[in-house]
Amino acid sequence: MPEPIKVATVGEIEDESAIVVDGTTSGTGEDIAVFFSDDTYYAIDDTCTHQDASLAEGWVEGDEVECPVHAARFSLCTGAALCLPATVAVKTHKVELRGDEVWLHPGVPADKG
Repeated sequence: MPEPIKVATVGEIEDESAIVVDGTTSGTGEDIAVFFSDDTYYAIDDTCTHQDASLAEGWVEGDEVECPVHAARFSLCTGAALCLPATVAVKTHKVELRGDEVWLHPGVPADKG
């Protein structure tokens, strides 16, 4: 499992937006999108499971992101596909605040301590 990595400081990711950590940096081989919405940080695999599109470029509202290509929605909390055309969930990753630093735990599901 890759080591945790510092990806931002508090305030660097604008509300209802995301940054992308490339797969080489994350150590997972997959790009990971780190979102900030409603005072919470989330991380999911960046690629939509329906079609090759960056979810970081999608529309964020609360704890959901909508794919910019075909409007599939995903839960930022669980990664679940919330509507068609997507039927397969994306992986979540744990995000931790250490003071004013945002740390990503690539490969560790968001619901794991």
